[in-house]
Amino acid sequence: MVRDLSLQDVLQGIVSLMVEFTACDACLVYLLDNEELVLCASNTPHPSTIGKIRLRWNEGLTGWVARERRLLAISREAYKDARFKKFGELEEDNYEAFLSAPVIARNRVVGVINVQHRLPHQHTGSELEVLTTVGEQVGCVLVLARMDPSLVETANHVDLVLSSGPIPMKQ
Repeated sequence: MVRDLSLQDVLQGIVSLMVEFTACDACLVYLLDNEELVLCASNTPHPSTIGKIRLRWNEGLTGWVARERRLLAISREAYKDARFKKFGELEEDNYEAFLSAPVIARNRVVGVINVQHRLPHQHTGSELEVLTTVGEQVGCVLVLARMDPSLVETANHVDLVLSSGPIPMKQ
């Protein structure tokens, strides 16, 4: 969020970070385009699917996470879940474990980030917490990416904070 990188580079960096932290086999980031979730970043070697894989809100585990605004963790046989949608061209269709969190920006779902393991995997509390936090941070990155850089440079951050009222002090 602090470097001047393209949004695609930022998303790929987040994917790499999640792969390293969770030791997952696949990490996919979907972003909302009108009523569809579009695959925008992935660590897996199928670049031809970026921008082409699309889900509606009522499709798959990913659509469920977006619609319900909830974290979802399945440790085995995710492909047998009634909500699962098979794509055919994605090898991830056969992965066992699935962890997914909504990407939130200004209290709205703007995407979903998925972490998948080929073999059964019991997700740790740290993995759940990190994925939730990353989903929130990706949302912040998206908001910043849409801002005119000159607005960030000229903003009086002290005025922005103080105009919203006094800062509560912890006792």
